[in-house]
Amino acid sequence: MDPGTYTLVVELDADARIRFGAAGERDLSTGYYAYTGSAFGPGGLSRVDRHRELAMGDRDVRHWHVDYLLSHPDASIVSVAVTENEDRECEIARRLSQNFEPVTGLGASDCDCETHLAYSGSQRLLDEVNERHG
Repeated sequence: MDPGTYTLVVELDADARIRFGAAGERDLSTGYYAYTGSAFGPGGLSRVDRHRELAMGDRDVRHWHVDYLLSHPDASIVSVAVTENEDRECEIARRLSQNFEPVTGLGASDCDCETHLAYSGSQRLLDEVNERHG
């Protein structure tokens, strides 16, 4: 599968306290979360399939911060946007964090971004994600 940048939009159906591994616990509100990542290693964008499998309970191993959110019973992936063959991870994550509420310290351990996870109480986040990848 081709490499690229992706954004998962995850709906959290109930308020939750989630431990994100070494990044610690966060209190998350009901709503929508956009996680932006890149997949330029082996397998490319098949990483998105791995995230989906974890969200459905078909996998247990957590490698990335978003995996802790995806494995929560009240979380589900509602949308995935992909930009193939372009590394736009930080650009998209920063824009989402400017337009929505950033969840600091998550998903950005290998760059200087504040976060790669943004929150919105409304579905407006879905439109913004699709626009950024469009």
